[in-house]
Amino acid sequence: MDYSHGVVHTPQSARSSPKWGAKDLDNCSFVRIYWVDLVNIRRCRVVTIEYFKALLQSNRPGVNMTKTCLGLVYLMAAAGFSPIGEYIYTLDMSTLKPCSFTPGHMSVVGQFEEKTPVQLPDGSLSLQVGLCPRTLLKRILKQIKSRGTEFLVGFETEFILLRSTDPVEPSNIHDWSASVGFLAGSTESVVLEEIANAIRQSGIPLEMYHPEAAPGQYEVIPTADALVWTREIIVQVAAKHGLHATFAPRPFMDSTGSSAHAHISVHSPNIEKTADKLSENESSFLAGILDHLPAITAFTLPTSASYKRMVDGAWSGGTYVCWGTENREAPIRLTNATSPASRNFELRFIDGTANPHLALAAVFAGGLLGIQSSMQLSLKDCVAKSAAEMTEPERLASGITKRMPLNVGDARQRLEQDSAIVEVLGKDLVNSYLAVNKASTSSASYFRPLSMFQTLEAALEQEETAAESLTRLVKFY
Repeated sequence: MDYSHGVVHTPQSARSSPKWGAKDLDNCSFVRIYWVDLVNIRRCRVVTIEYFKALLQSNRPGVNMTKTCLGLVYLMAAAGFSPIGEYIYTLDMSTLKPCSFTPGHMSVVGQFEEKTPVQLPDGSLSLQVGLCPRTLLKRILKQIKSRGTEFLVGFETEFILLRSTDPVEPSNIHDWSASVGFLAGSTESVVLEEIANAIRQSGIPLEMYHPEAAPGQYEVIPTADALVWTREIIVQVAAKHGLHATFAPRPFMDSTGSSAHAHISVHSPNIEKTADKLSENESSFLAGILDHLPAITAFTLPTSASYKRMVDGAWSGGTYVCWGTENREAPIRLTNATSPASRNFELRFIDGTANPHLALAAVFAGGLLGIQSSMQLSLKDCVAKSAAEMTEPERLASGITKRMPLNVGDARQRLEQDSAIVEVLGKDLVNSYLAVNKASTSSASYFRPLSMFQTLEAALEQEETAAESLTRLVKFY
C-alpha cells in the first residue's frame, strides 16, 4: 500500500514563464526598482513610466548607483566602502510585478554590474559584481546544476503585527493556529486576507496562512525567489491599516520567535529516491551543510537578536549541529521522510534579519562542498529526542560533537575560520559582509546620532534601555 503524502513539486512543474512584461507597462504610471543590501534592507527608487520605457530602449537597461549602496548602515558607509565609483543596476524584466498595494505602480529587481568589464585573476573580463547577492546565489546554483543537481526552495515567512512600536505592543493575543486570530471584522483578519490576495495577484504561489504562537504573530508560506517581495507586501499592507509588521526574531521573550525557515528538496534526474533512506545527493548535500553550519549562520542568523530565538527548548532548532526526522529541536528537520517525491529539508536556522539571497548562497555553498566531494553523512538521525536532552555519551554516539554559534560574534569568527566556505562565496564578499555586520565598540555611543554608526551591530546595540533597543529592532526589521 502506498502511504506517501505531501504535495509533489518538481523543478519542471515549478518553472513558469514571466506573467508580466513590457506590454503591461501601459497600465501603470510608476515603476519601483528594488534591491536588498548586505544588512537586508529593502531599498527602492521610483521612476516614471516614461523614463522606465526609455531605459528599456537603452543598450543596458538599468540605473546608476554609487558603489557604497550595498554597504550602508543607516546613512554611513561601512569600512572598505567608498563614495567613489558607480555600478549599473541592470533590470531583470522577468521579475516585473504589479504593486497591488499601490495602484498604478509596478516593481522590478535586477543585479549590480560593473559599468565596464573588469579583468579577473585568470585574465578574463567580466561585468559581474561579486558583492551582488543575487549574482552570488545564481553563480553557486549554476555550479551545483553543472553537477546534475537542482533544488526547489520554499520559505515560511513569520511576522508579528504591532499596534505600536514605542512601546512595542502586539496587535492581538492568540494561540497557535487558533481561530481567534481571524476574528470576523478584525483588522488582523482584513490585513491577512489582503496580504494573501496581494501575494497571489503578484503571481507568487501561496499555500496557506495561519496564526502562530507569539502575540500578533502570523505565518505565510511563499516560494523562495519571491521572499523579498512577500515581505514588502506584508509591510505595506500592514501600514495601510495602521499596523507595523516586524520580522524581528524574538520581540517577546516570554513567547516563541519569528523565523524564515527554508524548505529545500534535492532533485537529481539520474538518482532515484526511495522511501527507506536518503539518496546519495540528498545525503551529501545535508552532510555539507552540517559540516559548515557554524560558518553559514553568520549569514542566516546575522544579528544578536537572532540568538535570542535560537535556543534549546523553544522549537527553534536548538544549539547543537545535528539533524532529525520531524525534529523541530534540530537546526535541520527532515520532513516527509518516507515520501521521496515530497521529501525536503527544513532549515530552521534562518530568520527575517538575514538577506535571503546571501542566506541561501551560504547554505548552497555548504551543500556544493558536500556534493562535489561526495561527503558521507556521519551524524545520525536525531529522532528519539533533542540533542539538548541527550547525555554527552548519547550525543557522541550520534556523532553530535559541535555546537551552533551561541552569539553573532562567534558566528562571524567561525565564518572567518572556514576557508572552504570563504573560497566558494568569495573573499571580497565575505570581507565586505563582515565589515558591514561586525560591531565596532569605538563607534557605539549613546550620544552619537544614528548617521554616525558604521556597522549594523553598533547601530542596533547602543547603550540604551531594553525597551529602546526593542523599538529600534522592530523598526529596522
